[in-house]
Amino acid sequence: MKPVIDVCCGGRMFYFDKKDDRVLFCDNRQLKTILCDGRDYEINPDVLADFTALPFDDEQFSLVVFDPPHLVHNADTEITGWQQIKYGALHGDWKSELRKGFSECFRVLKPDGVLIFKWNETDIKVSEILKLTPVKPIFGHKSGKRSNTHWICFIKD
Repeated sequence: MKPVIDVCCGGRMFYFDKKDDRVLFCDNRQLKTILCDGRDYEINPDVLADFTALPFDDEQFSLVVFDPPHLVHNADTEITGWQQIKYGALHGDWKSELRKGFSECFRVLKPDGVLIFKWNETDIKVSEILKLTPVKPIFGHKSGKRSNTHWICFIKD
C-alpha cells in the first residue's frame, strides 16, 4: 500500500509530480476537458471513490490529503462554471458530507499519521468547517491573493 492518499485529488494541481508513485490518487469523478483559458484539464484518479465512503481498511496510510470541494452548488441545476467543473461542488447537506469525509480520512489514517486539509473560504468560513470534526488541528497557514485558502495540519492520536 502507498503511504499517502489524496481522497479528492481533482487535477492534482498542487503536486510537484502529478504521477508521484508514493501517492494513491482518489476522486469521485473522471473528467477530460478544456478550461476557459484554453488549457487541457484532466481528472484521472488511480481509484474512483467518494471521500465519504473510502474503499480501504482502517489505518492504511501515514498521510492523508483532504482538499474537498469548497463551492456550494444547487443540486437541481447543471454545473457549468469553470471553478465548479475544475474543483467540484458540495450539494445539499454539505455539513454531513464533510463530517463524513473527515471521519473517513481519520479512519484510514494510521495512529500518529498526519492529515493535511485544504480549504478555501469562498462560500463557507473555515471556522464552520473545523466544527465538523472533533479532532483538534495542530497548525494552519493562510495563502492566496486574499488569504482565503487555509492549509491545516492534524495528527491522529
